[in-house]
This record gives sequence, C-alpha cells and structure tokens, in this order.
Amino acid sequence: MTRRSAALVLAALLLALTGAAGSARAAGYRYWSFWDRSAGGWTYATQGPSTARPGDGDVQGFRFAVSADSQDASQPRGAASFAAICAGTPARDGSKRVALVLDFGTAADAPGGEVPPSPRTACARVSPDATTAEALAAVAKPLRYDTNALLCAIAGYPRTGCGEQVSGQEAGKTSGQASGGDGPASAAKPGPEAGDGADGGPSVGLYAGAAAVAVLAAAAVWQARRRGSRGNG
Repeated sequence: MTRRSAALVLAALLLALTGAAGSARAAGYRYWSFWDRSAGGWTYATQGPSTARPGDGDVQGFRFAVSADSQDASQPRGAASFAAICAGTPARDGSKRVALVLDFGTAADAPGGEVPPSPRTACARVSPDATTAEALAAVAKPLRYDTNALLCAIAGYPRTGCGEQVSGQEAGKTSGQASGGDGPASAAKPGPEAGDGADGGPSVGLYAGAAAVAVLAAAAVWQARRRGSRGNG
C-alpha cells in the first residue's frame, strides 16, 4: 500500500465515523423539560422539580417536546409574567406563590394518536418550603412518574411513554417546529439510562469507532512506510 492509498483509507474511515456521529446527534428524546424564568427570559433549570425550591414570586415552566439535549430543547411559549399569572391569588402569610407555565407542545411533538392540550398557566399556593414538584402537583394533576422518578406526564399528558428515544428523522421533523413562541429543560430530561449519549455527549460506540480508526490508520501508515523503505533498499 502506497502512502497515497493509506491517506485515502484514513479519509474514508474518518468520513464513516463522522457520518455515524452525525446520526447519533440527530436522535432525540420526547420528554418534559423544566425551565426558570427571569427578566432575561427562559433558562434551562439546573435542578429537577423534586429538589428545586422556588421562592414567592418565581416563574417556572415546563415544555413537552422532542429534543436531543438542553442545547436544542424548546422553551415554553408565550410571555410569562408573575403579576399576570398570579393576579387572582393574593399573598398570604405562611405560604408562597409560584407561577407555572405549562406548554404541552405541538402536534409534531405528540406521541402517535395523541393531541396536545393548549398551553396554560397556573398559580400554585404552597407551603414556604415546597418544591416545584409539589407546586406542580397542586395545580396540574394527574402527574405521572417512572420508576426512576422521571416526570412522564403533566395533567395526564401524554397518556403513555416516558422520555423515549425517537429516530433521527423524526427528531429532525420536530426540531424546526417545536420552539415557537419566544424562541428556541431538568427533571424531565432523560438520564444516562435512556441510552448511550443521552446527555448529549458522545456514545461508547463513538469512542470505540475512533479507536478503531486510529489503529487502522496507524497500521496503514506503517505498512506504507515499510514498503517504501523496501523500495529504496
């Protein structure tokens, strides 16, 4: 094998690996994402609703959509104002008010056979130490969780499924339609148990492929040099 042939082999292997990586990134998950609202807009929550403890006057949101990770997750749609959402819920000693924005997503996000309810807001009055999950339970039952405490359904939607992976083609179809509103979440995000690379990072298979490319490339170069040295001798 000449050096030129070795280079061609390496290029082909790298192209194959790049294509596999692109396919892996294209896959997504259908789940409820969790967001915090501030004056600057929506921010993907850094805690899950079962551990987050919002203060009186906070605005939080949930969005059901298909996304690969927090970088391309769809935000809740519409303006989120605590004053507007909790206008009919006056302050009361011994409790706090949490404004919640519930966005059930689009038809493109919905599991087969289901129709997403219209987005809505709610003002939850809960105890001062209540978590977001408790505030959600106060205004949006029934909630459904899986055995790993992943939030699967809000107000009964969707009826089935929980953070399931969808094909890269389906994820691509929804990505351009899911953001809507004010732009393109954390308990709702599938954990590593959902599959290799569920957190948006490279999968074990991708690392193995990279190792294989390195080994094959090294072998090709070594063989080319060996033959070249023989020819010069």
